[in-house]
Amino acid sequence: SAMNTTHPQTFLETARSLAPQIEARIAQMEIDRRLPAELAQDMAELGIFRLMIPSSLGGLEMDLIPALHVFEEISQIDGSAGWCAMIGATGGTTSAFLSEEVAREIYASDPNVITAGAIAPYGQAQPTDGGYRVTGRWPFNSGCQHSQWLMGTSVIVENGQPRQAPNGYPETRMMIFPAAEVDILDTWSVSGLRGSGSHDIAVQDVFVPEERAVAYGVGTRHQSGPLYTFPIFGLLAASVASVATGMARGAIESFVALAKTKRLTGSSRLLSQRAVIQTQVAQAEAGLRAGRAFMFQTVQDVWDRVVAGHKIGQRDRALLRLSACHATSASAQAIDLMYQAAGTAAIWDTSPLQRHFRDVHVLSQHAVIAPPISEVAGKILLGVETTFPML
Repeated sequence: SAMNTTHPQTFLETARSLAPQIEARIAQMEIDRRLPAELAQDMAELGIFRLMIPSSLGGLEMDLIPALHVFEEISQIDGSAGWCAMIGATGGTTSAFLSEEVAREIYASDPNVITAGAIAPYGQAQPTDGGYRVTGRWPFNSGCQHSQWLMGTSVIVENGQPRQAPNGYPETRMMIFPAAEVDILDTWSVSGLRGSGSHDIAVQDVFVPEERAVAYGVGTRHQSGPLYTFPIFGLLAASVASVATGMARGAIESFVALAKTKRLTGSSRLLSQRAVIQTQVAQAEAGLRAGRAFMFQTVQDVWDRVVAGHKIGQRDRALLRLSACHATSASAQAIDLMYQAAGTAAIWDTSPLQRHFRDVHVLSQHAVIAPPISEVAGKILLGVETTFPML
């Protein structure tokens, strides 16, 4: 569909080669609550964070489905590592909304650049000569400690009031800051995805030039490739869900390996020989495959229409979001089944099952794949009028 010099299967093998480095650092990541700097650097040098940067800026501009496969591959090993890979890679789509000069400054001057940021509009931006004075505090900035540029969406405020956009909602811009201008607040003390380092970031009266204030998702796209004309919030939702589907695959494989060696207390039978266990594995496998198939088929259908130059309507956008939401839910259910089936073997810090269990239940709270999306999708499928700006 899209022109690409990077062979997806070769790159998937590259991602797979990270497994020993990630596994060796999992315990430390849980303690430090961040991705180790050397692991982030290794991922950058392999091109993980260049997946969605345009080829004209030195990026890989990989088609969406092969990119989702990369996020799954890393997430099978560890959810936090997969999450940081996904956040850093999808950050590259911001380049499509920047002028070529600014996009080059941020994404092309350093081949190993990493960006992070928050879409939720928790900042305020006062217009001033040549740009904005920005003050704000944004939670959930995954990978902020190893990023060179940080972003925070802000409401444009004039005369003490939010400026209205044509759709009736407050007008917002995603403000892009050099990391040195941003305070990172140590707030990420959580149950899951602990290694993602998703701390709060804050700025106080920082000047952001107009050219680094991005109308993300709604502004003019300066890149014409399908990766940048694909519905941006559908792309983000599928990317988040691919971390969940990767973790679910990792949980099933971890449990299957356990079931072939673990015996019930007082019994000579292996777990794998018990009917209830066999049923649980089958249910987890069927649920994951079904949820994953719905999402990947929907992504492929919309991708094909984007490549063909068709306009993507509300129904397609709703199905994209619904399929990502459902794939995440199916992944959580599969992991829950495997965690339950493992009994006390799953509760130890050394068990991948407890980590996948904690991680997926943090991931599933994310706004882009949260249950309210199903309501919006249902309205659209039923023909009920709805205004949802981030579809």
